[in-house]
Amino acid sequence: MKELTVQYNTLTAQEFIELWESVWDGAPTLSQVELGLRHTLFRVSVWDGDKVIAMARMNGDLGLNYYIKDVVVRPEYQGRGIGRMLINELFKFINDNGIPGTEIFVELCAMPDKIPFYEKFGFSANEAQRLKIMHRVE
Repeated sequence: MKELTVQYNTLTAQEFIELWESVWDGAPTLSQVELGLRHTLFRVSVWDGDKVIAMARMNGDLGLNYYIKDVVVRPEYQGRGIGRMLINELFKFINDNGIPGTEIFVELCAMPDKIPFYEKFGFSANEAQRLKIMHRVE
């Protein structure tokens, strides 16, 4: 493994899909990802040489809330602190852009087996239930 590097806001839609497919089925279309990345507040990617191995995105309004999305580390790179690196980069972004002395609501959705990872950063579940719908655009 070469030295890992971190990049901001450079991840392409094709690289996003490649990472997505390394851990999940049913990647969104290229045009969906292109539109989504254009409107993402911040994205961070981790590279091993010229191979993208991890990513995370941040959506939000800079003042009141942020939502962490698409935290992905290629399976063969998991357990090496790369996920922690991603989350730390996202919190650095919040600190660099938020209003000093205020609190900002940061949330995410995690699969049950990933909850202990996020709890290490101080995330905790609340009584709210996540509701979702996959709306088909006509």
